[in-house]
Amino acid sequence: MSLPDAALHAAAQTYGTPLYVYDAAELDAALARVRAAFGNARVHYAMKANPNLTLLRRLQAAGVGFECVSTGELARAAHIGARGEHVLVNGPAKTEAEYRLGGELGATFILDREEEVGLLPPAARVLVRVNPALKVSTHDHLATGSASSKFGVTPDQTPRILAALRGAGHTALGLHVHIGSAIRNAGDFTAAFARLRDLRAHTGPLAVLDAGGGWSLDADLHGIAREAHAAAAAYGAQLWVEPGRYLVAGAGTLLTRVVGTKVTGRPFALVDAGMTELLRPMLYSAQHPVRPLWERPGVGPWDLAGPACESGDILARNVPLPAPQSGDLLAIGEAGAYGAAMSSTYLTRARPAEVLYAAGEWTVIRRRETPQAIWALEEAE
Repeated sequence: MSLPDAALHAAAQTYGTPLYVYDAAELDAALARVRAAFGNARVHYAMKANPNLTLLRRLQAAGVGFECVSTGELARAAHIGARGEHVLVNGPAKTEAEYRLGGELGATFILDREEEVGLLPPAARVLVRVNPALKVSTHDHLATGSASSKFGVTPDQTPRILAALRGAGHTALGLHVHIGSAIRNAGDFTAAFARLRDLRAHTGPLAVLDAGGGWSLDADLHGIAREAHAAAAAYGAQLWVEPGRYLVAGAGTLLTRVVGTKVTGRPFALVDAGMTELLRPMLYSAQHPVRPLWERPGVGPWDLAGPACESGDILARNVPLPAPQSGDLLAIGEAGAYGAAMSSTYLTRARPAEVLYAAGEWTVIRRRETPQAIWALEEAE
């Protein structure tokens, strides 16, 4: 995000903290980078990264479709008018409701297990998710293409499943692969696409090859795209991709204020955001860039500690900060993906507002929650 400090201070002053802020220009730029690299590939946004309706509508207006993994995400797609080829239904444990709603939307299904052949709605369009059984360069919790993960079918099962789909009256469009998220090594993608090409002799030509997403924010997109297009060409297939975090992470920042400091075994800057607003550091040991929005002598390493009664509620370690004081504002970057999406009401903490900066103006795109809204469903009717 490239928003000036003055704009961030103004947002925090107007809307309070913690606060999720998004830069529309950076969202547009990320999509432009994807299209510059992947050319005519069809883009489906992995909605789980950030499902805010305003962001979805902005991507939809740019011609992007959506990959959905729950009834709620399908309902969001339906709410904004996404239908047919613009919707994918993914997930390893789809429910009856997801098959039904996906069928009503005319969506394409990504088959994750052989038993799904008999569960799909009639005459469904289907991609078969292949697990290439690779060790990839990311956190184990983010690796979805390893032999021990719960995702996809084995290469050996794939030709049989394609035949079963056709025999059941479905359209077997092609293959799908997604090996994880925040993957740093482009060679991991090369290896995955090579596994798909190895199947060509057993499947014949196919209409679609979906190369998923999972690229780190500094990935060599052009190199990955070349390999993906080569794999698609082997099948005579159209290439599809599914970026999620890549599109929205850099567009989002979590603003948080220092509420105090303490020094015990370590120096802590205590802040008003924590694991309820940004779970990734605790869940994946994720490291987010942190920028202090003040200047002062005495720079030293500080740990950013959130307010939860959990020892793991640490947003960052050893952050170089000018001596922090109560009220100082911090910008935690790359929070546009899996920040608001994974936020929770643990400790009855009301979820922050979300605001979008576009054309020099701030717009509230999700109002700040209230404690009363959190417990409203607990009251007797």
